[in-house]
Amino acid sequence: MSKLNQINEWLQENLPRLAAEHQVPGAAVAVTVGDDVAQAATGVLNKNTGVEVTTDSLFQIGSITKVWTTTLAMQLVDEDLLDLDAPVRDYLPDFRVADEDAAARMTVRQLMNHTAGFEGDLFTDTGRGDDCVEKYVATLHDTPQLFAPGEMFSYNNAGYCVLGRIVEVMRGKSYDDCLREHLFAPLGLTHAAADAYEAIMHRAAVGHLTHDEEAGPQVAPIWALVRSNAPAGSMLAMSASDLLKFARMHLNDGAGVLSSASAQAMRQVQVKVPDLALMGDAWGLGWEMFHHPQATVIGHDGGTIGQNAFLRLVPEHGVAVALLTNGGKTIDLYQAIFRHVLRELAGVELPAMPEPAADAARLDGERFTGVYVSAVGERVVTQDEDGRIWMEVIPKGIMAELSPESAGKTELVPWRDDTLVAAEPVMGIHMPHAFVGDDGNGRALFLHTGRADRRVAP
Repeated sequence: MSKLNQINEWLQENLPRLAAEHQVPGAAVAVTVGDDVAQAATGVLNKNTGVEVTTDSLFQIGSITKVWTTTLAMQLVDEDLLDLDAPVRDYLPDFRVADEDAAARMTVRQLMNHTAGFEGDLFTDTGRGDDCVEKYVATLHDTPQLFAPGEMFSYNNAGYCVLGRIVEVMRGKSYDDCLREHLFAPLGLTHAAADAYEAIMHRAAVGHLTHDEEAGPQVAPIWALVRSNAPAGSMLAMSASDLLKFARMHLNDGAGVLSSASAQAMRQVQVKVPDLALMGDAWGLGWEMFHHPQATVIGHDGGTIGQNAFLRLVPEHGVAVALLTNGGKTIDLYQAIFRHVLRELAGVELPAMPEPAADAARLDGERFTGVYVSAVGERVVTQDEDGRIWMEVIPKGIMAELSPESAGKTELVPWRDDTLVAAEPVMGIHMPHAFVGDDGNGRALFLHTGRADRRVAP
């Protein structure tokens, strides 16, 4: 029996059990080795209706869309219509952020690798028309610059909306039409949707949110984030097997969609990422990168309103794995499935999740304490008389609307170097918080959780 057949049997037997154990209402998994695919599905698409998940069910893939947006842009590179190191304004002359010098110098590459440096978690609703991305980019004119372009990594949804707008301008059509004509069609996708109007034609999942641990995941109040953020990952939905068609194209160096040079360029390290454990250690062009001792893994995760998606590729072994979910303890489910599948098919051992350091010495809190701010929250880090470090989270904007329970106070304890973790797990995870940079007095400039929240007070 082939290893993929063994994986298929393991998934059929264990996916239902694991999903139930981790309170995931519904999930679909697809695994590919070369051109062969194993699939499994379990649970329900919607707890209110009880419609069952099948292997052709659609789930939102969230920020995995960013790799699709990058692929659309790299097609333009292949056609000599786009230069990655040219200023964004070569293609969008009216592009503005609050810092005029940064706006003038920012490059297309910096949008792709999350080093553009401006505030990125902006979910402004500019309507549902085909001009929504254009209108969204125009709203960025007063967006704060956190650091100089190219200086460091900070995950940037807004930057990908700008990249999507470049694709629209160069193609002369909406982002959704670019997806359909330049990726859906050549990949032969049959269960993919660029918007809710297409998704409703399929068995489509809805998200579930857990506001009360006792009640468990409940149906989310809305299906999707705003359409203006589509290039960053607010709308795109598909089956796990269609997502793997996209992954296999990249495993085959862009066959039929991209030049080999462009596909390979996307998985070259562009920038290192702070030590956060839950993310890769580096970023390429679109791709998140995980350098394990056994092999390099590339991928991306996605999260929308109660839906989470996970994609990993091991190019040297021709292996790809996709997991699509609609609520519950999705990271625990990801760990259980990917740890087994990647070990069996590629010999890759996923590292352990962060845990508080045992018998850690008391910390000098001067480097860590302060107020750190972003568009979606304020984090106030203090040290009490006993030397314990606390972080109070005050959600703002969309996070205040969708996740009010994220407000509160959490103790931060040592993990390694300048990365602290939450003493108490949330949804089973001790969330890491990296303190990076130096203000000249030994204090961190940023509290980094994938996004760099800038210190605004000592």
